[in-house]
Amino acid sequence: MKFGNYLEERKEHLPDHYADKCIDYNGLKAFLKSDVYSHSIKIDSSEEEKPFAEIVSERLNQLQKCEVVFIEKLDEQLNKVSDFFNLESEKLSQEAPKILAENAANVTTELLKRIVLLERFVFLNYTGITKILKKNDRHSGLSLSQPYLLRVSKLPLVKADALNVLKKKVMNKLTEQHLDSTAVTTVVSSPIMVRSRSSHLNPSSVLPPAFIGPNQKVLVSLSGPHGTDIIGAVLDCLARHPCNIDDFMLSRLYHNVTFGVLITLHSDNIAVFRELADAAQKWDATLTYDIPDSQATEPLIREQKEQRKKTGDKKENRLSEPIYIPASLEEAPYSGRIKYAATILNQNGLNSTFLSEWTSFLLKHKISVEKLTRLNKANELLSCADLKLSVPRGMDMSALRTELIGLSASYGTDVALQRDDVFRKNKRLVVFDMDSTLIYQEVIDEIARYAGVVDKVAAITEAAMNGEIDFKESLRRRVALLNGTSVGVIENVKQVLTFTEGARFLCRALKKLGFKLAVISGGFMPLATYVKGELGLDYAFANQLKVSSDGLTLTGETVGPIVDGVRKAELLEVIAQAEGLTLNQVIAVGDGANDLWMLNKAGLGIAFNAKPRVQEQARARINQKSLKYVLTLLGYSEQDMEELGGSN
Repeated sequence: MKFGNYLEERKEHLPDHYADKCIDYNGLKAFLKSDVYSHSIKIDSSEEEKPFAEIVSERLNQLQKCEVVFIEKLDEQLNKVSDFFNLESEKLSQEAPKILAENAANVTTELLKRIVLLERFVFLNYTGITKILKKNDRHSGLSLSQPYLLRVSKLPLVKADALNVLKKKVMNKLTEQHLDSTAVTTVVSSPIMVRSRSSHLNPSSVLPPAFIGPNQKVLVSLSGPHGTDIIGAVLDCLARHPCNIDDFMLSRLYHNVTFGVLITLHSDNIAVFRELADAAQKWDATLTYDIPDSQATEPLIREQKEQRKKTGDKKENRLSEPIYIPASLEEAPYSGRIKYAATILNQNGLNSTFLSEWTSFLLKHKISVEKLTRLNKANELLSCADLKLSVPRGMDMSALRTELIGLSASYGTDVALQRDDVFRKNKRLVVFDMDSTLIYQEVIDEIARYAGVVDKVAAITEAAMNGEIDFKESLRRRVALLNGTSVGVIENVKQVLTFTEGARFLCRALKKLGFKLAVISGGFMPLATYVKGELGLDYAFANQLKVSSDGLTLTGETVGPIVDGVRKAELLEVIAQAEGLTLNQVIAVGDGANDLWMLNKAGLGIAFNAKPRVQEQARARINQKSLKYVLTLLGYSEQDMEELGGSN
């Protein structure tokens, strides 16, 4: 949610006289767009005709005028907020002695609610000031946010000394009145914290104690060049203060790390933040704080909603649903999402143009990247990466894959999308087609070569692979052309079969990982059995050629059920059932139209260097030379492959 919209939504939870005194964030943003952006010091190529010094002079003169006006407008908004805070804070301080003297828990509680409300008001407006300054810095090319915020941090609005003292008095009074601890928590659980993005600011002044309450969730992040020392520094500080660690994550770029910890505070003591600031200075690190977007579920806001429902206040209709909080810091903070894995692969290297187009594709469809991992060796050209994606629920994945085919083909780069669930790395059965998949040849073409009818058979084979004629009919026609061919040619064909690059390694690696392997071919059993033995497969199914009564020649017919596309899918399911596996645990790899049934039946169907029609209908594609890349679709890196026995 953009902050301008967020601020307007938050103002719905404030009393009208509070909402009226909030900064005009959208007005300031509009001024930046209309005046500052057009005079930015960032110069584009459209002004190359003018002398550079002239361009700079014009820009700086105009920018100076715009920036002065912007700061004046911002000062006006800041004064409005600050004056209102001073007025309300003074009012609370004057009324508090009389309220506390009543020694009534209900009125003391109401006083605390008013204090928390004022804190929330400060939080929203300080955050707005911070964000509008950053926008100005980014688009003007200047760096005004840090000195401006340093000046703001000295105002009573931020220091809030009197309000902090009053809050402590009220909380102590509630304790004395023996309120139930749960009720206290309900009142003071206020996620109020100002975010600091500058390591030069003193967090104890930018993050005053008045903005912190028990059960407050805070995301602490420390970034710097000392690796494990930074992790230790953060955890050491947290260990000395009452808080829960709800989640953490680590990101590393060589020596530099970012360590983030989501904590829940047990008290309003900010000493932990002072110690974190000292640790950041010691380890030359950048310390930042942030608040999860949990304001919509605050107890006080829930109470406001319930009260408005009771009174029939129409304002309730404009309140948003509770903001989604992800289960992990690594997840994109959006609700209604499904996790997918994307493998991008080009053995000749992933170029920057493709990666830019790929990112634009993700942005177009509002797909968020949660994690990106390189899969090929670090010292080689980047050629394979694995991405964890957060995809909006309801996305038409078939249409998305169709669009991806065009992008992939344009750059010779494969993009395989699959659900990122427990079954992705828990596949246990791989079923291969044989011809043009495990081996380079089409076996019937090789037999036909010895029979002298290779051209006729090849033409029928090509038509069948492209789905132009029914597979059963094509097989009948081709086998009929082999009538009278010597059975001995089968042994000759075995000698010329060439296994696809990576086939032997892939099968060895999969066996080490505990997979069951099968070949289901529209070819013939003697050659499927040979391939099964050479690659160490567990199952082999194919068509059986009929031989003459003397066993010397082929009759031009087959025996038993024809292994066509439908039969391949049936056999895949039979093997899965025999092994006690679900179809989600099955991978199918093939290249022809008669493989589509089993590719769609399996949890992961891979079109390997396949015909165009097959690529269009399969859910994943590999158009690289080696079969080893099947492992990358399961998330295995080349280092993993080396551990499994080599990368050839």
